[in-house]
Amino acid sequence: PMRELKDDARCSVPCKISCDDLEALCRRERVHCKQLGVNRNNVNEYEVEFLCDYKKTKGEDFYLVKWKGFPESENTWEPKKNLRCPKLMKHFHLDLDQELRRHKRRSIPKKLDKEVASILTQKAKLRQSLQLWEDHLNMTRNHPGRIFVINEVDLEGPPKNFTYINNYKVGQGIVLDEMAVGCECKNCLEEPVNGCCPGASLHRMAYNDKGQVRIRAGQPIYECNAQCSCSPDCPNRVVQKGIQFDLCIFKTENGRGWGVRTLQHIKKNTFVMEYVGEIITTDEAERRGHVYDCQGSTYLFDLDYVEDVYTVDAAHIGNISHFVNHSCNPNLQVFNVFIDNIDERLPRIALFSTRAIRAGEELTFDYKMQIDPVDTESTKMDSSFSLAGLPSSPKKRIRVECRCGSDSCRKYLF
Repeated sequence: PMRELKDDARCSVPCKISCDDLEALCRRERVHCKQLGVNRNNVNEYEVEFLCDYKKTKGEDFYLVKWKGFPESENTWEPKKNLRCPKLMKHFHLDLDQELRRHKRRSIPKKLDKEVASILTQKAKLRQSLQLWEDHLNMTRNHPGRIFVINEVDLEGPPKNFTYINNYKVGQGIVLDEMAVGCECKNCLEEPVNGCCPGASLHRMAYNDKGQVRIRAGQPIYECNAQCSCSPDCPNRVVQKGIQFDLCIFKTENGRGWGVRTLQHIKKNTFVMEYVGEIITTDEAERRGHVYDCQGSTYLFDLDYVEDVYTVDAAHIGNISHFVNHSCNPNLQVFNVFIDNIDERLPRIALFSTRAIRAGEELTFDYKMQIDPVDTESTKMDSSFSLAGLPSSPKKRIRVECRCGSDSCRKYLF
């Protein structure tokens, strides 16, 4: 039976215990394991999971240690000289200093209050859970840009009902047909054949040689696709390459929940991210919208480039754009992008920078973005975007207060 299991690549066995927990178990039971690196020389070495408390006895610093792989009932007080965990020590004292400032204390007492010690333990556990979520996001992403997660405001951990995806998830009853026809260009920017992919739809090339968008908002972007003869380095392949910048999901201080900031400088007119989620019909969006209205959430994005048929729902399934906040004076602009699928009812939603964005700055876009209709050689497109854009009248919608804080704030989102 074991041989059959090994030979059949389709078989899999769920993991009942992590390698870290298994290693801790080996050390606890004094079992040597070559695969886990547990041997006679290091079997008595234990890893600090986090620090829970502090006290000073006879002039010496002691810390209450939570050991990795052991229950909290087996926490022990250890002198600082026995601990080799500088990063955990730094986090502990940063949290401690913050709590002491909150209690208006200037110096570290010889023994911490139970309330303070409890908060420090909760913060350590929060940091752990956020680190696990950050690791999961980076294992799931298919783009070069890394994702970081931080919460220095409260004790809220990762969202419970959210799944990270990289591309649209097609809802029930919707079929995506890849109908794109490839170009025959060798140099799409300098020597486009018949206008390259944009020319096939009577539009102009959207990017310059640096990949920055050069058309006005409201005009569609047609990128080269899998059927094209050009190379992967073609300047008309931008959105399909995914997020290129390191971004950080962080907890805002003014009650706007989670937000996203860039950790790198972003030039003007540069692609930043896509807005992805589950593609659903407008009828299903209407049904879900009533629920979201009561919750005050705004994750429904109408794909109304040509006609209002489909909606993207990123409430529980999406990418990092799920956490981007609204601003009445945003630094991101929405563009409709077509790559492998040229069905004009199902564009990809790409967010480009409207100006240079400095490292550390929060990323935002206007949830009620309105773009003037654009006359093209083929037809007149009305590109209006609405993140919560359900086909219900304003009288039926719950008014949501805007907290963007910009000088041009409209006071209400809806």
